Formats: sequence, C-alpha cells, structure tokens
Amino acid sequence: MIVADILTDLKSLIPESQVKEEERQSHSLGNTGQVTVYPKSEAEIASVLKYANDNGKNISVMGGGTKRGYGGLVETADILLSLSDYKGIIEHTVGDMTLTVRPGTTFKEIQDYLAEHDQKISLDPAWPEYATIGGVIAANESGPKRLGYGSARDVVIGMKIVYPNGTVIRSGAKVVKNVAGYDMNKLFIGSMGTLGVVSEVTVKLRPVPKYESLVLLTFPKGNMEEIRSFVINLLDAPMEPTSLELLSPALSKRLTDSAHYTLAISFEDVEKSVHYQENFINNSEHNAEVSILRQKEAQAFWDEFYTIRPNGTEFITNNQTEAALKIGIVNLDVLKVVKEAHVLQDVNNLVIQAHGGLGHGLCQVILKGASDDVVAAIEQLRYFVVQLGGYVTITHLPFSLRQQIDVWGEQPSYFFLLKQMKSKIDPNNVLNHKRFVGGI
Repeated sequence: MIVADILTDLKSLIPESQVKEEERQSHSLGNTGQVTVYPKSEAEIASVLKYANDNGKNISVMGGGTKRGYGGLVETADILLSLSDYKGIIEHTVGDMTLTVRPGTTFKEIQDYLAEHDQKISLDPAWPEYATIGGVIAANESGPKRLGYGSARDVVIGMKIVYPNGTVIRSGAKVVKNVAGYDMNKLFIGSMGTLGVVSEVTVKLRPVPKYESLVLLTFPKGNMEEIRSFVINLLDAPMEPTSLELLSPALSKRLTDSAHYTLAISFEDVEKSVHYQENFINNSEHNAEVSILRQKEAQAFWDEFYTIRPNGTEFITNNQTEAALKIGIVNLDVLKVVKEAHVLQDVNNLVIQAHGGLGHGLCQVILKGASDDVVAAIEQLRYFVVQLGGYVTITHLPFSLRQQIDVWGEQPSYFFLLKQMKSKIDPNNVLNHKRFVGGI
C-alpha cells in the first residue's frame, strides 16, 4: 500500500506519464527506488522534493546512471528522482564563452553542440555518452586532462539548486568575473547530491584547440627511477602538457597493445606550439620508445580511454566483480601506486588496470575478478596508500560489498562541518541518505 500511496500522491503533483512503479526494485549496485519520477521542469523537481520532505520519504537522485555504484548504503529509496528527461541548453553566450544548461543533459550532447561554435567545456569525464553534466558536478569528476583543464570546481561559475524543502536558490552568476562573497558553488560540487538537486548549471568555456597530439612513451625496462627523472625534467621545463598520465602495463596493453609502463602526454595548442613540444619530448634524455598520435588518432585513443571504468548503467551478467578506485596522493607517488596495483594483480589473481596523473596526483584503479579477491586487493591498496599519506575512495562497487568495506575510508578532520551542513540543509535526510562521507 505504501508504494500505491506514493504513486497516487506523485501523480497528483506531476503528469502521470512521468511517474512509474519500478518493476525491479533491486539492483546489484543499489541506489534505486520503489517509484521513479521523471520531472521535466524545475517546478516539478521542487514539488517532488517538498512532498518527500513533508511526508517523511527519502529520495535517490540519478542522472544518466553511470555512478550508480558510487557510494550509498540504502539499497532502495522511496523515490528515485531521474533527471534524464530534464535536459537541454538554456542559454549560450558565445562572445562571453559561457553556457547554461539543465543537469540531465549528457556531456557528449553538450560537447557536440558546442563544437559547432568551436568551443567546449574543459572537462573529460568517463562515459560521456551517458554521464550527465549534473552527475559530473555532483561527483566532481575529472579525467587525465585535469592537469591542463582543472576540475568541475574550476569550470562551474553558477548554479541553481533545489533544496529538500522545495526552495530554489541561486549560487554564483552567469558571468565569469564574479568575486562578491563566498563561492557557494563549491559547497555543492562533489557533495554527491546530498545537499540539493542541481536544476541549472552555468559553466565557462574554452575554444576548441587548433591542434592536438598525444605522445606515448613506452618504457620496456619498467625502470621507475628513469620514468621519475624524465617526469621531473618535463615538469620543470616550460612545457604545457594537458595530460601526463602513467598507464600500468595491463592498461597500456589494452590501449596501445604494448604491455609496458607508458606515459600518455597530450598537447593542445596551435600546431606550431604542439610540434615544438613534441620535439622537446623526442630530444629529451630517456630510453623510451616514442610514438605520436595526432588529431583523429589522439581522439580515438581518448575515446577508448574514457570507457575503461565500470559503467553503472550496465547490468553485469557474469560472476566477475568490478570495482573502481579514486586515489589521491602526492603527484610523484603516483609511480608507487601504479606499480603496487600492477604487483597486486598477480598476487590476488585479478585483472587490474591503473593510471595516474603525475602532474596532479590522482589515480584511477579498475579491478575485475572474484569478489573476495577484489575486496582483499582494495584493502591492501588502501593500506599502502594511507602509509604514503594519501586516500582511497571506492567509486564503483556492488551494493552487497559496500556493506563490507568503507567506500570513503577514514573520516576527514573536517567531517563535523559536513555533518552540520547536512543537518542544517536537509534535517530530514531526504536526499541521497547515506550516500556521502561517513554515512551522510
């Protein structure tokens, strides 16, 4: 009767065609709902949130679903709020290079639209055909080009947020030069949808580069000191790589057909500048094999790269468990983490593909194998990283295993502030309950 009552109540708030009872409420990744609603306006989002807040219901928020396996200790919420139908461009000011868009718009849809104006958003999330801009912002997702692009916190200049009580607020502005007061955008970016539902986002843009290339340096001997020395010299030089990503042998085998440690160094600029930087790499002191992918070849490499992580929209039918980790470490310690991941592959009888940014210190590790082996490897890797002063966040894991191992790791020293903000903004725990750090 509870589901029937929720269905009836929601159908009185928004069109009946936008509300449906889930035929299969369980999902291996969790974060689903008994009833799914597909709002098509900000007012409908606000009315659903207010209904839940006033009637003691909880809501799970989803965009494209790629991050369904990221956090969450509640398998099935009362309501699954899907923003997949709340999409589209709201305003594009070409001259000011700003874009305002609805959160359910996929990243690829946005980039395809902007390409017609020789502009783009300087982010590179995984699975761009499925990932929505709202989800990318909620998770503060970034890819290997973070070195040159920055993160969502560097791109977003304004948002509209619907609070759990239905109130709509605006943070930031639609102009790049806005320095008045605290930047409220940063409060919501990376909060995993626990503080409010993004109903509109404004981002600053950059021109599509005139030329792009990708330099692949393969180190057959796997000498980490040699790689380290090369990287230090490159970072000290007046070069401007967009990415400086170290690939593990397993990942390099998949992407380049060469099972050796490989550096993927990308450049985006005018053609003359890119060639100058390519020549710098070629003439540097190293014993690596060099190959250069230009324009379409480079884009094809990245297109494949952005599909290596598990996709929460897919249903896994085999007995293998997939997991993904985000690791933060001092930038040059990426060498140690990627090497350790490679060693653990053989020890735990797993397939482990790892990569990390030697300019910013963020690593991604993808594990596949038996569930017990995956959990053991995660615990071993987390112990190793913590000894180096870093952290490990699990960004994809089946719901059953998220009951066994802490997705977020040790609570940060500022956890009390996060908890206070949650209790102030969402005292009834309506939004994405237990989806964030420490069960927030």
